[in-house]
Amino acid sequence: MSIGPVAKPGQVIGLLGGSFDPPHAGHVHITLSALKRFGLDHIWWLVSPGNPLKSVGPAPLKDRMQAARAMMRHPRVRVTDVEAHLRTRFTAETLAALRARYPGVRFVWLMGADNLAQFHRWQNWRWIIETVPVGVMARPGDRIAARLSKAARMYADARLPGRASHILGCMQAPAWSFVNLPMSHQSSSAIRARGEW
Repeated sequence: MSIGPVAKPGQVIGLLGGSFDPPHAGHVHITLSALKRFGLDHIWWLVSPGNPLKSVGPAPLKDRMQAARAMMRHPRVRVTDVEAHLRTRFTAETLAALRARYPGVRFVWLMGADNLAQFHRWQNWRWIIETVPVGVMARPGDRIAARLSKAARMYADARLPGRASHILGCMQAPAWSFVNLPMSHQSSSAIRARGEW
């Protein structure tokens, strides 16, 4: 039985992980921007069973998957719950499992600048950045904290200039690129706080 979308060796696949609790137009915006800015063939949304860094669990996975598929409709984007099938809890575990399952596929981990600011708190974060290229997309208010973060400072020599971000998927890790985007101010937490989810 196949787990996850189909991918061919040589393809560059961006991975956007998160709880998507709920998915919103901001997720769509950064996904479409990442496709262009990082030269990706496809992007997979990895709708996680739960976030180990959050104390409160998200809405049921089936509800988030249904909402994500309704929100993200693009021929080069796949919404997947592959982490639930792989039974992985942390990003490093997921990446290791996907790399084993898809030999020859070039994965790029995608994250918002807010995640780069606390990336050093992730389990095996150094293995992640030394294993796959990382594409960082600026969100309002997170640019300075991200650029001064422990990960950004430790891997300053591996940073690809924004003007060269389109070759990120072809780079050997460690490699990362930080791009400023006209970002949406929508957030899942704000949507939940308004009682809209």
